[in-house]
Parts: sequence; C-alpha cells; structure tokens
Amino acid sequence: MKAIKVMATINEQGQITLDRPLMTEKNSRVELIVLIPEAGEINEDDKNKEEIIADLRQAWHEAMTGQTIPVAQLWEGLEDV
Repeated sequence: MKAIKVMATINEQGQITLDRPLMTEKNSRVELIVLIPEAGEINEDDKNKEEIIADLRQAWHEAMTGQTIPVAQLWEGLEDV
C-alpha cells in the first residue's frame, strides 16, 4: 500500500475536499485516515500557499540579481551554538 499526504477541508455536509488533486490511478478505491488536529495543535503562524510562493519568488529574485550572502558568512558565530 502506498501513502500520500495531502491537506483537505471538511465542509458543513461532512464531505472532504482535497487541496490538490491526487496524481494516481483514477477510479480506484482508497483507504482514508483522517487526522483532525485538536484546538491547541493548530498553528496560526503557518504560512498559506500564497505566502510561501511569494517568499520563494523573492528569494529567487535575490539569487538571480546577486543579492546573496556567502555560506561561510552564514555559519559565522554559529560554531558555539
């Protein structure tokens, strides 16, 4: 059995809508395990997809325009941590 992790939403009728389509064999039966986080487990600081894409685009722009920091400089001061 193969496992695929995907986020989904449960609507008012109790039906599940996946955030993205599953890229697998169509018209096949699946076994579904639903993990529902407890109220204290939900992290409101998690970034949504749009924020992640915006951050990635900014990082790509900085890399392509030479706005980078050498890796050796990133490690400075971390040796003792």
